[in-house]
Amino acid sequence: MKKVALLCLAFLLYLSVGVYAQKVVYSEPEKDDVRNMTFEIVGKVDGNILIYKNYRETHFICTYDDDMKLLTRVRLDYLPDRIFNTDFLQYSGFCYMIYQYQRRNIVYCMALQLDGKGAKMGNPVQLDTTEIGFAASNRIYSVISSEDKQKILVYKVNGKNEKSHFVTTLLYDKSLQLLHKSRFPVPVPARNTFLKDFVVDNDGDMMCLLEAGSAQNDNVNKLVMLVKHAMTDAFALYDLKTNGLYLDEITVKADNFNKHYLITSFFSKQRRGNVDGLYSCLWDKKAGKEISSGGATFTDELRSDARGESSIKMAFNDYFIRQVIMKKDGGFIITAESYYTTTRGTVSSRWDYLYGGMQMDYYSYASPYYYPFSRNNMFSNNITRYFADNISVLSYDMNTKLEWSNVIRKSQYDDNTDNYIGYGLMNTGDQVHFLFNVQEKREMILSDQSISPDGQVTRSPTFKNLDKGYDFMPKEGKQVGSRQWVVPCQYRNYVCFSRIEF
Repeated sequence: MKKVALLCLAFLLYLSVGVYAQKVVYSEPEKDDVRNMTFEIVGKVDGNILIYKNYRETHFICTYDDDMKLLTRVRLDYLPDRIFNTDFLQYSGFCYMIYQYQRRNIVYCMALQLDGKGAKMGNPVQLDTTEIGFAASNRIYSVISSEDKQKILVYKVNGKNEKSHFVTTLLYDKSLQLLHKSRFPVPVPARNTFLKDFVVDNDGDMMCLLEAGSAQNDNVNKLVMLVKHAMTDAFALYDLKTNGLYLDEITVKADNFNKHYLITSFFSKQRRGNVDGLYSCLWDKKAGKEISSGGATFTDELRSDARGESSIKMAFNDYFIRQVIMKKDGGFIITAESYYTTTRGTVSSRWDYLYGGMQMDYYSYASPYYYPFSRNNMFSNNITRYFADNISVLSYDMNTKLEWSNVIRKSQYDDNTDNYIGYGLMNTGDQVHFLFNVQEKREMILSDQSISPDGQVTRSPTFKNLDKGYDFMPKEGKQVGSRQWVVPCQYRNYVCFSRIEF
């Protein structure tokens, strides 16, 4: 009898764990949180969740507790008019809002420190200014930070001169103390050469790429890496081996643990050809040389697993690299998603929207905040259908050899908007979670699938404790804790936010 009682107790505990595996709470939609509001999930500051909101030139910082109850709603009425770019850097006890605006012919780059309740801490700090002869509508400066957030790099590129681009960099520490400012020309050997993909590592050293193609909006067939150390004005240029491969969208990553830089891209063996495999170059910063580089061709087995509706030969043509995760042993994990559109029966290939088109929009690090309905085409008679299908996860060792691969299977589409398709990523250390909507009985239900460090996929059931009427936008979600994720939702015609705790 005692054994039966213990078994019943264990069963009840098992049920309770299953029921409360995820805790989901929602914020109350406010009257100004309309569907065309812009916003950014800043993160957790002093235990509060901070969200920036902007509607009709009115700026707010809203703070929420863990139950998504609104604590404060601070209007930033001291900001100048016509701010055309904002970036947020979140720390445990404060955050920085870095913004740009133009007054007459001067563009100002400013930084404002905010506390955990959205109140400003001191006066705005001027980081830099630029004199221009036109009315700017987009950013002049870009802001990136190191992985440990101890170094902040503000930079701008003047590309008016066809033979050389002038780069200005301002390196700050966590307290916004200027460590070093540089201005230097970078020679541009060919017409279709672009300076892109800036990163700053924990040492404050900067790396970027000179990418060259045979024509505009074409494959990249030449790569030059630029490395500039933190406290110097000098820089070094290194030609990277592409081995005659044609590259498209390139991603770069700083491996701070091993002092490496990683450059990756899908490649084709012929110009505008089918995607044949993954190009990767692993660079040793200390030694100043390549550890390994080259293109690894995808096998037919891998293509067959990832292809979805495509043929084996064209299996990866619709895939785009979404994330690069570095491993402590010097290897790395690539996540790539199949993403494409059709308009009244016309299919758009990757060549229609690479290099500044829709792909740049999708997980845009250039865009500081999210405009949820920017692509609705509400005034157009054309119907554009967006598709986001399988996610391929590829793990490589430090010699850029494939260790394992797996596929997170999904099939998503929506008309005139891609707000509700795609996925969000949450790294809990023991697993990487992929969160995305699935269609069930004409409703979109949030689903969670995870992958372990050895490539095993766990397909969890869809979330069953979600309130009806909330449509999640998972690709705009942000991890705010080791097992906490904040994601925007649409409720009727309003935008609100949900916190999910695993």
